[in-house]
Amino acid sequence: MFLSAGFFAISQNEYKTVLQQIEANNTTLTALREQMKSQKLNNRTGIYPDNPEVAFNYLWGSPALTGNRTDVSVQQSFDFPTVYVYRSKIANLQNENTEMSYKSERMYLLLSAKQICIELIYYNALAKEYEARLQNAERIALAYKVKLEKGETNILENNKAQLNLTAIQTEILEIETEQTALLAELKRLNGGKDIAFSNNDYPTTTLPSNFDEWYTQVEAKSPAMQYLNGQIEINRQQVKLNRALGLPKFSAGYMSEKITGEHFQGVTVSMSIPLWGNKNNVKQAKAQVSATEFALEDNKMQVYSRLRNLYLKALTLQQNTQKVRQSLSLYGNEPLLKKALDAGEISLLNYLQEIEYYYEAVNKALETERDFELTVAELSAMEE
Repeated sequence: MFLSAGFFAISQNEYKTVLQQIEANNTTLTALREQMKSQKLNNRTGIYPDNPEVAFNYLWGSPALTGNRTDVSVQQSFDFPTVYVYRSKIANLQNENTEMSYKSERMYLLLSAKQICIELIYYNALAKEYEARLQNAERIALAYKVKLEKGETNILENNKAQLNLTAIQTEILEIETEQTALLAELKRLNGGKDIAFSNNDYPTTTLPSNFDEWYTQVEAKSPAMQYLNGQIEINRQQVKLNRALGLPKFSAGYMSEKITGEHFQGVTVSMSIPLWGNKNNVKQAKAQVSATEFALEDNKMQVYSRLRNLYLKALTLQQNTQKVRQSLSLYGNEPLLKKALDAGEISLLNYLQEIEYYYEAVNKALETERDFELTVAELSAMEE
């Protein structure tokens, strides 16, 4: 169960520092956090009774002997008490869902940042590989230049060596361009602040032996599912609220009336009987509950299918990576080819053709490892 529950923990630590910086500095997340605060306050607005009403009337009498009249009234209206209970519950649930909405946005942004880090590791590893290839190409190019000057080889062989060197130098420039672009994208995500990332090795990642066990544990962590579950509960509370709004509303207050020689004062009480104003609101709220429940089930099915496919893809990529690496270890001829070329046992053309097979295998291994890590990153996004 340990592997099923926490198999991504190791891989997360490799990117933890970068992701923490981005979460703190990203302007989009900062804006979303401020929007979340504002939305939470808005959700708590309108859950209390209406403001009391104070009225003052001063009326001049006619004829003058009638005297003037002064009226003063204070009135407070309120819904049935359970209305405020349900409004408060709904507001709290809406605040929780506001957080889920933010977490969902955060999850996708950090996933994007992590994928950039993975691409950077790939290009950093590729750059390291091409650095060794460059040294080898430079050695060969220099050797054939010297041989040409001594008359020990022809111009065609020398040109092959020089073109091979140029091709590798061009590849290195392209790799450096990709590295620069990815670092610029990390900087953008980090709020315009420079961020260092020079790793060229992937962390150890262990896939779970049982996908369904792992999925059961992480399903509840999905912000989208938590949001839909919250929305269902909000709609259920809305049904109760609409029922409560169908109960009588009350108004109570104080009233004073003064005229010449007389003064009347006392309390006022009134009741509103809702006959038509709340018609169909309960039915609509029930229908909304049903619609959200169907949406949740659909989301569960979609998420399960997507993660299941990613898991199977990750297994295949992991197996392919192991096969390629094993083949390189067992059948890599790079040292033998160098010795054969230096000893004059094979031509430069044969050497370049044979070494290209090895280089392609190494490139394929790096690409497969990258694709595996990208797949794992998407799988583990809900655990960040």
